[in-house]
Amino acid sequence: MFATSESPRNINLSRIRPEIQALQPQLVEWRRRLHQRPELGFREQLTAELISQKLQEWGINHQTGIAKTGVVATISGTKENPETSQKPKVLAIRADIDALPIIEENDVPYRSQHDGVMHACGHDGHTAIALGTAYYLAQHRQNFVGTVKIIFQPAEEGPGGAKPMIEAGVLQNPDVDGIIGLHLWNNLPLGVVGLRSGTLMAAVESFRCTILGKGGHGAMPHQTVDSIVVAAQIVNALQTIVARNINPIESAVVTVGELHGGTANNIIADTAWMSGTVRYFNPAYEGYFAKKIEQVIAGVCESMGASYELNYLSLYPPVINEPQMTELVRSAAANVVETPAGIVPECQTMGGEDMSYFLQAVPGCYFFLGSANRDKNLAYPHHHPRFDFDETALGMGVEIFVRSVEKFCK
Repeated sequence: MFATSESPRNINLSRIRPEIQALQPQLVEWRRRLHQRPELGFREQLTAELISQKLQEWGINHQTGIAKTGVVATISGTKENPETSQKPKVLAIRADIDALPIIEENDVPYRSQHDGVMHACGHDGHTAIALGTAYYLAQHRQNFVGTVKIIFQPAEEGPGGAKPMIEAGVLQNPDVDGIIGLHLWNNLPLGVVGLRSGTLMAAVESFRCTILGKGGHGAMPHQTVDSIVVAAQIVNALQTIVARNINPIESAVVTVGELHGGTANNIIADTAWMSGTVRYFNPAYEGYFAKKIEQVIAGVCESMGASYELNYLSLYPPVINEPQMTELVRSAAANVVETPAGIVPECQTMGGEDMSYFLQAVPGCYFFLGSANRDKNLAYPHHHPRFDFDETALGMGVEIFVRSVEKFCK
């Protein structure tokens, strides 16, 4: 695995076709305009308006207002179908459009103009790449057979826009045969593609638990049930779920990220609360952690005389790539980035993504496109207030998408 401490290799842009190279200034302009006007999930009105405006300018059929702020563009190819007995294929390309509740610390001309909201995960770049792909395909319909659907999805960062878009029918009329998507990835240097067949990203679950004890004077603990002590015991016990119940060859994480309780140093708190996240790759663990975490909490509380309230949410399933679609993307990427050094074939992360719902519905591939450039101070991690990326990746993303379309819809 590459690290962001590494500088990108010498990037050979000659593999990007001249028409897409010529589109690079527009890609940067769209990305920066989006970056200046970030919006949270299901509130992406300005973003959707810009997407729709561009699609309308280019004469591309599209629908708006899907799952509140989602947009779907439909582009039909005009290339003659060599297999007249077979139905032309339909490929979907997905891009997420939402931002995060983060105060931007970058001192750049295109910094966020919306207080407390920032594109700190690269979704502005994903949207620009999808727009560039739509523009190129609309201008070169003669290069592919069938149909391409470009799905601009809201609320990936939460509460999740993929599922409601699927329920609204974005994979139907015409029915989608395969789907691809990318994530600009500052964990890889510019010019490197990370992908793998099978599980790429983890399932995402979360929990919040309130411990109900009995408060009292800090000097008289025998009269109380100390909710903070109970909570501390639970935090420690939760760490044994993975360490002593999950096969060491498997990967899983239980993290308590918040623990709150008490109001003064001489008062034993009657309540305390904690929240955390659960991650795992193997879909067979669906439901397991919810059950096990409650068993641990219930056991500790019973032994210490407390009670509890638990809210457990299963957010996103694992992102699982289909082998043939992964090979399609790998072969397309191999014509854009240098190989074998330019492709990390076993890239994985415990991060999660609701692209997983699309991949459950149709065969597909989600992949990472390296976007870090330490030489330009563009290597801060995702969700950091100084996150930014090397915009050279934008044209590379369009080229990989276009080559994937030409290979799939031929």
